Amino acid sequence: MNLRDNLRRLLLRVYARRVEVHLDHDQVPKHIGVIMDGNRRWAKAAGSTTAQGHRAGADKIEEFLGWCSETDVERVTLWLLSTDNFDRPQEELVPLFGIIENVVRTLAADGRWRVHHVGTPDLLPSHVQTALKEAEQSTAHVEGIVVNVAIGYGGRQEIADAVRSMLLDHADKGTSMEQLAESVDVDMIGKHLYTSDQPDPDLVIRTSGEQRLSGFMLWQTAHSEYYFCEVFWPAFRKVDFLRALRDYAARHRRYGG
Repeated sequence: MNLRDNLRRLLLRVYARRVEVHLDHDQVPKHIGVIMDGNRRWAKAAGSTTAQGHRAGADKIEEFLGWCSETDVERVTLWLLSTDNFDRPQEELVPLFGIIENVVRTLAADGRWRVHHVGTPDLLPSHVQTALKEAEQSTAHVEGIVVNVAIGYGGRQEIADAVRSMLLDHADKGTSMEQLAESVDVDMIGKHLYTSDQPDPDLVIRTSGEQRLSGFMLWQTAHSEYYFCEVFWPAFRKVDFLRALRDYAARHRRYGG
């Protein structure tokens, strides 16, 4: 590493510290959603394989959660695998599932996070389903940050599953279709979402420069603030995280008013 790189790193640390010192912790989002985008493009730019890009993205997760633990963030939702990703070739999906399983087991073994799966488990290989169940069971007692791992997740699929669950629930209770039509409202549907017992995200961060949600938590992000960051997820730095928090704190949340 040359002198210029060392100087640049030093300046970034100084700048990050300055942003952190002036951060208003009373304005820190309690629930952050993260669209961790750019693993493949990072790998291509680095001359690495796609699998290496996904591993680099996986390695970033615990570092990111460590930054969150230094603030007042209480809940994080990480989008690891979209339902759209199942269209990718098997030679990419197979190692990706292995990487995801390792992420889940690593988070559970850490001891600081309470792991909760968000998504459709039936779409996932059995070894990933097992890892998710074991992670949820072994961390159920943990009082640290709740980490929602969105794996096999799609926003439209979640809403469809919520409506299906609601219909089956009321069918079991003997509710007629007419009675259900008269009583259904947003709260009733919300109770059947994957995150039914959780507060909605205050802030959604998307890396890689893309400025769209791509179906991420369509229902829950109706009033969320968004922060789009140019860097690819494996290259996401603490200073980028702090900038997102600073940007969020500077906004006035009106909830559509």
